[in-house]
Amino acid sequence: MITERQAKILKALMKEYIRTAEPVSSGFLAEKYNFGLCSSAIRIEMQNLIQADYLEQPHTSAGRVPTDKAYRFFVDQMLLEIEKEKEQKFEKMIEEIVARDVEDRFRMASDLAKTLSELSSSFIIVNYPNDRLSWMSGLDEIVDKPEFTQRDFISEFLHLVDDIEEKIEDLQIQRDIKIYIGEEIPILKADNVSIICTRIENENNKDIANVALIGPKRMNYGKNISLIKHLNRILSELT
Repeated sequence: MITERQAKILKALMKEYIRTAEPVSSGFLAEKYNFGLCSSAIRIEMQNLIQADYLEQPHTSAGRVPTDKAYRFFVDQMLLEIEKEKEQKFEKMIEEIVARDVEDRFRMASDLAKTLSELSSSFIIVNYPNDRLSWMSGLDEIVDKPEFTQRDFISEFLHLVDDIEEKIEDLQIQRDIKIYIGEEIPILKADNVSIICTRIENENNKDIANVALIGPKRMNYGKNISLIKHLNRILSELT
């Protein structure tokens, strides 16, 4: 269990790492955030977080990067802190697609996959299990991420995308949002990828679709959780 002060430092470090994809130093955090701590005090707390397996230090860097344990802590906190303004914005965009395509659920799946991939800069799959049909979108968006300069990430991502349609049931998708971070993904070993997924059902508990958002582990969880959360709510209300 980490202290309240360590949690604040960890969340700040996570936000900066997600924003920049660069290791974060104690000096940078001391300068940007008002923790009431000097750089050396923050460095001591970061060392404690390393010992607790929340952070690690790249070989030649003075900064620190988060571990999967840190991502899990951050995401669990994020589920409780979705920004209301963003929720309303995404909700309106999703509602417009649903209203336009309500008579053609296949066109709706295609349009939602495309729009979600553009909004999240992630790869999206919308899968109708009963029809054995899937729509995928987002390769153009995700190749611009810094991670696509890393051979390991490219290999993991392409293998996952290649297998996702056939193995989507292995994700054990539920009505509630489910998030897999790095090694938690049951389909294959993928240290650098995360998945946010949900199963959408109507009022009669009939499956409408499985939806999965796939992107770098260093993704914008707040935005992406909000997108999937409100997509689920809106489509679940369809009769």
